[in-house]
Amino acid sequence: MRHAAEPMKQENCSVATAARLSVAPMMDWTDRHCRHLHRLMSRHALLYTEMVTAAAVVHGDTARLLAYGQDEHPVALQLGGSDPAMLAQATKIAAEMGYDEVNLNCGCPSDRVQSGRFGAVLMTEPDLVADCVAAMIAVTDLPITVKCRIGVDDQDPATVLPDFLTRVSAVGVNRFTVHARKAWLQGLSPKENRDIPPLDYDLVHAMKAAFPALHLSINGGIENLNQTQALLDAGLDGVMIGRAAYHDPSAILLDADARIFNDGTPGDAIAIVHAMLPYIADHVAAGGRLGQVSRHMLGLFQGRPGARLWRRHLSEHAHKDGAGVDVVLDALNYVTSLAA
Repeated sequence: MRHAAEPMKQENCSVATAARLSVAPMMDWTDRHCRHLHRLMSRHALLYTEMVTAAAVVHGDTARLLAYGQDEHPVALQLGGSDPAMLAQATKIAAEMGYDEVNLNCGCPSDRVQSGRFGAVLMTEPDLVADCVAAMIAVTDLPITVKCRIGVDDQDPATVLPDFLTRVSAVGVNRFTVHARKAWLQGLSPKENRDIPPLDYDLVHAMKAAFPALHLSINGGIENLNQTQALLDAGLDGVMIGRAAYHDPSAILLDADARIFNDGTPGDAIAIVHAMLPYIADHVAAGGRLGQVSRHMLGLFQGRPGARLWRRHLSEHAHKDGAGVDVVLDALNYVTSLAA
């Protein structure tokens, strides 16, 4: 098995370090409000945007699509696409807007993504992926990274994944996040693709042994910091967590800085709610709706007394006209009164 070529460009060390723990890009979830919340909970974890197509960045409402808060750093933009020139243009725009990294999506299995010839279907075209990332690398000094699957459909991951890593790393990509499941492009929905194909962590570990020069993160099925630490201790460079970080962010992110980055002490979910209040007030004052922010906060007290009442109060009242910080404080009372 061939080893990866030496990286052509040096990785931004702070971003590579942040990638020890990252929150996965998730459509309809990891918007700027979600990322603001997550950044309050961890100063160090790497945050990703939802996937945005390169064409939308170039031709669409770029300011709206790529808006983020300066407090979100380190933050990465995930792009979807398969046209090298278009991806290069989108990468230049991302660099001008101050993102810390640009990531190419080679893992999403949705029908819409397949029809656009990007996402997981690109696992069948490693040379095209290499052309895409080479074009992106040529226009910026930002780290260009790839998120991929171990293979798709009837491909043999033990053959496909090392070939993919070899071809794509040869043009200068030195950081990959591997979702340790195949994607079945025919017969399974995107939701089913997150659960049904079996996980193969051993293959990802084998890739790290075969490609020691690459920074490899693992994604898929990771639910807590104990698993995260075990995977890092076993030699992987990073762990990316998706749904668990969204649905139970306190369990993942409040202790992350102390446990994964050896910096700081565990945080407190009640303090995080209070820290969110100025952000919520500004958002509502600017014409936004409370629910656009509070929907990302529903899981803050998962497993704690009052959590169900917290969720119910926010769900029932956040959508109402005029809803603001008072609704959040009323919901918080259900938690604090039981914690007293």
